[in-house]
Amino acid sequence: MPQLANQVAVITGANQGIGKAIATAFAQEGASLVLCARNAEKLASVADGFRAAGTDVLAQPCDVSCEADVENLFAAVQKKHGRVDLLVNNAGAFDGGPLDEVSLEAWNNVIGSCLTGTFLCSRAAFRMMKPRRSGKILNIGSISAQRPREGSAPYSAAKFGVWGLTQAIALDGRPHGIVCSCLHPGNVQVERRIDSGQISDDEPMMSPETIARAALAMMTLPADVNFLEAIVLPRDQVYLGRG
Repeated sequence: MPQLANQVAVITGANQGIGKAIATAFAQEGASLVLCARNAEKLASVADGFRAAGTDVLAQPCDVSCEADVENLFAAVQKKHGRVDLLVNNAGAFDGGPLDEVSLEAWNNVIGSCLTGTFLCSRAAFRMMKPRRSGKILNIGSISAQRPREGSAPYSAAKFGVWGLTQAIALDGRPHGIVCSCLHPGNVQVERRIDSGQISDDEPMMSPETIARAALAMMTLPADVNFLEAIVLPRDQVYLGRG
């Protein structure tokens, strides 16, 4: 039997990159998908592809930094499925530069997408999981939560916050059968990097599918086990010793 048969999985930022890859891995293991992203057109196209392959999909445009959008998303999940078994907080944004040149708008966009969105979605999912005394939340962090690079104040602060929030959720969820984990990717060859010309022979990269395999492993352990934290990075990426 597929590992996620009869499971309802909510995945944010699911219209491309890591989110889409995780959705694909979960669908292959039998999960019903709830997908959200800000780009409605791209989200609809991705959802149609999953439906054509026979996957049950609910797709809803959502800005995870907006409380009303998140509440509407989970109200739709409640109406269609009556529960959520898995939540993957993948939505995020990247911006940065020298600290004295970072605008408040850039700061708020990154913190809102990466950290506030993780809080809002986790809170909504927690409220649905708690009465059922079961559920798994996976937050997509970053190795920037442990070893920041220059010019990354908004992103590093957000991902440090995601790791701290993960631990707090895990503690709050413990009495209610809810686990929360954090997956820290290294360099991933996502659209943002490709479009901005950040891909080079000097910077080793992984595919989004590699991260999806790790996410699936973390979310398919027994319900009483929490794979609290994982770091997945290219073998040759300068992580140890880069600080």
